[in-house]
Amino acid sequence: MKTDVVIIGGGPAGTATALYLEKEGIPSVIVEKDEFPRYHIGESLTGECGKCLRTLGFADEMKQYEHPVKRGVKVYGPNGKNAFYVPVMTRSDEGELAVSSTWSMPRDAFDKMMMDKAIARGATLVKGRATAPILNENGGVRGVEVRTADDKNIRIEAEVVVDASGPATFLSNKGVAGKKSRGNYSRQIAVFSQVKNAIRDEGPTRGDTLIFFQKKNHWSWFIPLDDGTVSVGVTVPSDYFLSKNESKHDFLVRELHEVNPEIKRRIPEVVLTEEARAISNYSYHIKEFTGDGFLCVGDSHRFIDPIFSFGVYFGIKEGEFSAKAIKAYLDGETRGLANPFADYQRQSEVGQDVIQALIDAFWNEPLAFAFFAHSRYKDDFVDMFAGRIYTDEESPGLVAMKKIAAGAMAKMDSESEFAGATAVAAA
Repeated sequence: MKTDVVIIGGGPAGTATALYLEKEGIPSVIVEKDEFPRYHIGESLTGECGKCLRTLGFADEMKQYEHPVKRGVKVYGPNGKNAFYVPVMTRSDEGELAVSSTWSMPRDAFDKMMMDKAIARGATLVKGRATAPILNENGGVRGVEVRTADDKNIRIEAEVVVDASGPATFLSNKGVAGKKSRGNYSRQIAVFSQVKNAIRDEGPTRGDTLIFFQKKNHWSWFIPLDDGTVSVGVTVPSDYFLSKNESKHDFLVRELHEVNPEIKRRIPEVVLTEEARAISNYSYHIKEFTGDGFLCVGDSHRFIDPIFSFGVYFGIKEGEFSAKAIKAYLDGETRGLANPFADYQRQSEVGQDVIQALIDAFWNEPLAFAFFAHSRYKDDFVDMFAGRIYTDEESPGLVAMKKIAAGAMAKMDSESEFAGATAVAAA
């Protein structure tokens, strides 16, 4: 089989890449080993992620399924009383902020919706597992070998290979992309499930994502989904989880009543509606993820931390960037370069570095973070939380945040620090 582009992985990063390629008039083949729908975590979407979905033509589907509308993110302090709020807002053509919204959606339905749209618009689906990259005599990538669902070995030759394999990091593991290094939050574990009959906010904020802070690297989430279901989870250091010597179910049920008084109020009786699952050592970084004939998109080269729900957005936005880079390559504009996708790599890292700094600042200096987000640099933080992060022009809020993320401010006790910050923010 021959094609212009073969995409390894049919999650949001892979299907978004295929959809943006279709807009450029470029056919693609998606290799996916799983049957859809399939379970996945990561239901909350950023504001700019919602904008990308509208651009790709998903607005009608999102309205049809009546998924909760997300208008912001609310972060509660350890006592469950003080909080700061970051609304979802867009920028007009004139650069003015305006009220907007996005969605939260179960990933099994979301991923299938994107896959169905990609196939409907011309992408070819090959059900199977990528086994090895096809290399030319110079080491450039020119396709992939696949073991199909019916146990056949096939070769898909392509001008460009896109790794959208997520945490499997296919091209890194095969020695084509760079080596995977530990991220700042690699010694964490997230335990999660879903509940019914949780107490949500009333009114327009009913579908908002809620985050409950206990102390550094110890927090929980509350993401309203359809049919009264709420996605819940707790993220803690791995050593803490192991010290409890509990099953995932028992650990999660207990933590949801101990991690923060506000989430306990919202879930007075914890009855999980599905099994408790866990992901550990989830933070990693592959610094060299493009080269002759290949590029990596989304989680296939980096995952930082799930706290502010950027995973799906990174995959979709980098899918957009990758399609433009591939178009330039196929048109001959960059084909002769040593690394024809170097600009794509730099652009992707710019955005992810902003969010790395955002999360580092939150954990290391929550007092300053809350004050910046709610008061001094409110508009800049609205932009960053939405996902307007791919720019070389650093806003004053980003500059200030990078300073505190680097440890320029004196360390203080996380819990008392956050409580004071949220009290200031709420005043």
